[in-house]
This record gives sequence, C-alpha cells and structure tokens, in this order.
Amino acid sequence: MQQNKLYVGNLPFSTTSADLEKVFSDYGDIEEIKLITDRHTGHSRGFGFVTFVSQHAAETALAMNGKEMDGRSLVVNIAKEKGGGRGSGGRGGRGRF
Repeated sequence: MQQNKLYVGNLPFSTTSADLEKVFSDYGDIEEIKLITDRHTGHSRGFGFVTFVSQHAAETALAMNGKEMDGRSLVVNIAKEKGGGRGSGGRGGRGRF
C-alpha cells in the first residue's frame, strides 16, 4: 500500500493551502492539499493533509517534522487511515447495554 499522504499539524491558524503548497512543493509534485477548517466558522483548525504524487516525495517531506513555520514547530507524519477498524471484533449484533 502506497503511503503518500502526510498529516501536517501544529500549523499557524493563518496558514492557507497556498502556504502549504509553497512549503511542501520543494519535496515533490503534490496531488492534493486539504486544510481542515471549522465547519461553523470556516477558520483553520491548525492541521491538514498533503498528498504527494509519489511515496518517495512524501517520505522525503517527513524532514519537515519539527521545522518552524511562523514560529510554530510542525508535526509531520504519515497520515493514518480514517476509522481505525471501529466495529471489528467484539460482539456482533445487538447487545444489551
């Protein structure tokens, strides 16, 4: 499974998608940038995802972990799949609570 999507956290709240593209494009071609915003206010929640075209570019971009952006130390790592297996295992069907 190819791991070319990075989680980028501890972003300054003023960060835009264009800012992320500028910072991460040095590592390779970017497929998608998704900056997560609050659905009610539209303001940044301080994290996002950068998806590279290649796994090699994503692995190289991990070098941004701990680097500063507008005075904040970035947290950069391989994004985990959403869901985490919820509902697998345990009792099936309708349990009594």
